Amino acid sequence: MLDVKLFEMKAFLPMPYEEALSPRLKLAHEKLQKGSGAGGEFTGWVHLPREYDKEEFARIEAAASRIQSHSKALVVIGIGGSYLGARGVIDCLCSPNYNLKKKQTPNVYFVGNGLSSDALQEVLDLVAAEDFSVNVISKSGTTTEPAVAFRFFRAALERKYGKEGARARIYATTDKSRGALKSLADAEGWETFVVPDDVGGRYSVLTAVGLLPIAVAGVDIRALMDGAAQMMALCAEASYECPAWRYAAIRYELYRAGRSVELLACYDPAFRFMSEWWKQLYGESEGKEGKGLFPASVDFTADLHSMGQYIQEGKRLMFETVVRLGPSDCRLCVPMDTSDGDGLNFLAGESLDFIRDRAMEGTLLAHTEGGVPNIIVEAGGKTAEALGQLIYFFEYACGLSGYLLDVNPFNQPGVEAYKKNMFALLGKPGYEDQKAVLEAKLHK
Repeated sequence: MLDVKLFEMKAFLPMPYEEALSPRLKLAHEKLQKGSGAGGEFTGWVHLPREYDKEEFARIEAAASRIQSHSKALVVIGIGGSYLGARGVIDCLCSPNYNLKKKQTPNVYFVGNGLSSDALQEVLDLVAAEDFSVNVISKSGTTTEPAVAFRFFRAALERKYGKEGARARIYATTDKSRGALKSLADAEGWETFVVPDDVGGRYSVLTAVGLLPIAVAGVDIRALMDGAAQMMALCAEASYECPAWRYAAIRYELYRAGRSVELLACYDPAFRFMSEWWKQLYGESEGKEGKGLFPASVDFTADLHSMGQYIQEGKRLMFETVVRLGPSDCRLCVPMDTSDGDGLNFLAGESLDFIRDRAMEGTLLAHTEGGVPNIIVEAGGKTAEALGQLIYFFEYACGLSGYLLDVNPFNQPGVEAYKKNMFALLGKPGYEDQKAVLEAKLHK
């Protein structure tokens, strides 16, 4: 089971804090469990691992099997929480090189998360000669980036298979009953899955939003949900026995002590997009009202050769949370070299895991001695069950953290600011007055 450990934390927080913080954590915990806090209408994820829609889950598995049977590729169209969780899980459990590997399951391409013509055209070219399907994910259906991308891929499907043939290859994950995408899906006869009303996008990886692409890649989504359910049961206990309590408490105390940046680190490159998912989760949940830690991530050991200098000796504004995934799936040992020109024969016969773990321990010692506190999150391994535990752990700790800061962890009012400016500059009807004001500022 996942665990949270602290290393030499007394050097950074010499005073006990657990007992003093416990009443506030209990209140935050109660708000999550009962949905009684700010944004409580978006806490459906709290009990989701046990209370999810079993009929829809079976349809997700059936759709994944159908896509696997007739498609060489699945194009997933979504932005933010509509793709980061799924990509994180697939990269972590199946490999960042998943699309390059020989396998029985389809390639999975993620588009609609930016506005690059080159990136979009590249995926259009990659699937042009292949049988492919599309999973478009959007609560409203009007978010600019995925809506634009969907126009291209829908047209590509209809050119390739005709309108009738395309109908069987488009899957829409959207609102249960309203919105532009839901209306279009109903009119066209596409199979639909639900973005639950009570689950915000960044908490939605364990809904159809994440589960369909993950299942298409061959991940055991039942094991993923079982792992999340195990962590849900542990987090239901209102005490420091819950690892999410310990994580939320220590990061809050470090924040109060003046730390402003949290670096999420992992020694496995497959974790990169899980870190991207984590950054959205915590950035959107905490970063408001002038509050919140800035979530950043590093890939170790690679970033020790680029960011390592700043972490070791730069401004003391950060702490690290290190995710340890456990042993690799394969065992590679360093070969003996008769000439020993690189002087590494002292490592001959040792596994890369052994070397990695010593690098991890050496970094832990160096960074703490250099003034950077370290939290260690021990995951249960690189399995669907262990990743389900990790996902729920981070979600629950995030909810607790938001309430400790006295902010609503489930809204994102600041995200709308750039959208309004973009719509005005693009000439969207209704934004004419704002367009003139913005253009005047841009062309002073």
